[in-house]
Amino acid sequence: MLKRVLLTLSLLTLPFAAQAEDVYVAGKDFDVINPAIRTADPDKIEAVEFFWYGCGHCYTFEPVLAQWKKTLPEDVTFRGIPAMWGGAMELHAKAYYASRALGVEEKMDQVIFQALNVDRKQLRTDGEIAELFVQNGIAEEDFYKAYNSFGVGSQVSQANATARAAKITGTPAMMVNGKYLIGPRKAGSTANMLKIADFLIAKERAAKES
Repeated sequence: MLKRVLLTLSLLTLPFAAQAEDVYVAGKDFDVINPAIRTADPDKIEAVEFFWYGCGHCYTFEPVLAQWKKTLPEDVTFRGIPAMWGGAMELHAKAYYASRALGVEEKMDQVIFQALNVDRKQLRTDGEIAELFVQNGIAEEDFYKAYNSFGVGSQVSQANATARAAKITGTPAMMVNGKYLIGPRKAGSTANMLKIADFLIAKERAAKES
């Protein structure tokens, strides 16, 4: 008799357990990208941040995101994609990929964020950006070689195409596995964006394992 009661109770609680797991809802907390965007590595679950160095919210989000990235399991990859809506944003995107080509991304990400958000520099010309790199130990010749390279130009074009396909409307925004877009407006906060990203990563992992 006791076993029957316990079984009945467990069956009654199943719908509530399912509801508890489905914390975040498409259209309400995040958007579904249709058609889905191809990821860099189909064998991994990909998390992306769309950002702009000159975005104050991106600047304050950066240290929180850095800590979150350290917690990502081995089956998850992360990459940043600079947003471009005209003006100097394309130059800043070139600086982003140039810093990676030169292997100085950890240092220069912080330097460029600082320059635009704290020091209030405009960085509207190639020369201003070059000067910033030179001030931080990169030879001007090496900077321009990377900055104007075919590889950096291709990455900038691809980043712009990806952001357009995702239909981002602001920064920061996050994308999970090319299928889901998370923005602070629907998420409620940048901190909540990471919780939703964790939820969607788990969802994608479960789909891969099924």
